[in-house]
Amino acid sequence: MTGSWHGEAAAVATLTFDVDAETPVLAAGRGYADHMSTMSHQAYGPEVGVPRILDLLDDLGVPATFFVPGWVAQQRPGLAASIVERGHEVAHHSYSHRPPTGMTAAEERADFERALAVFAEQGIPISGHRAAMWEATWQTPDLVAEHGLRYDSSLMADDRPYRLAAAGGEIAELPVHWSLDDWEQYAFLPAPQIGSVITAPSTVLGMWCDELDAMRQYRCLFNLCVHPFLSGRPSRIVALRKLVEFALDRGDVHFARCRDVAEAALADRSLPVRHPARPEVSPEFFPH
Repeated sequence: MTGSWHGEAAAVATLTFDVDAETPVLAAGRGYADHMSTMSHQAYGPEVGVPRILDLLDDLGVPATFFVPGWVAQQRPGLAASIVERGHEVAHHSYSHRPPTGMTAAEERADFERALAVFAEQGIPISGHRAAMWEATWQTPDLVAEHGLRYDSSLMADDRPYRLAAAGGEIAELPVHWSLDDWEQYAFLPAPQIGSVITAPSTVLGMWCDELDAMRQYRCLFNLCVHPFLSGRPSRIVALRKLVEFALDRGDVHFARCRDVAEAALADRSLPVRHPARPEVSPEFFPH
């Protein structure tokens, strides 16, 4: 991809897999560690979903990015390496999967740096970051830039990459959206309540194909977010295969790792540079 961030492609697709495992449940309360059934539901992701997804990506010949919490990488020391060995990218997804918006600035920094230390110890190169639950704070881009990462993928101000000004230097933002996240389609647990719907994969496939076709008209980034504990299950991974085949059949969709899209975006000087700032809100009009 030279010149423009998308090269000759009508749309660029990034297949991203958030390998959260047990962390979203433990972030809701460490007492859930005592719930064997719930822990097994989450362990399905790295133990069954990830190997199944890696085989699928091999079959289809497309690259992907796996966002892994540091705690998950630490608990399963060979997991991140097994992803990198297959030609894919591992990226930073916090340490504990606690949303930064629920932390102090010092807590967010400590969590961020603890994850980086895990990946450094395992020899896993890290280029990008995604905030837990996409709940970035106004400090988050500064942490990403300060630690030499090249991109973030947590914000929603566009459906194409943009350059983001941060205190430590410019980074690329690869935007996300709830409509391209399988959590809103498949997540269900009685407690903690992480979701309450189980949608038919055929419905999800139709929605994602419609979105991809529309994005081809606007030269967008189709940044799909998938969780192995959800989409690693049989009917859902079959739907995911059909989605990738649909994109490949179009002939003008380029699949790439997030780090490669980020580098192309940072080199594309036609992309806007955003200078985000927290809005001023008066207690007179917004009392709560």
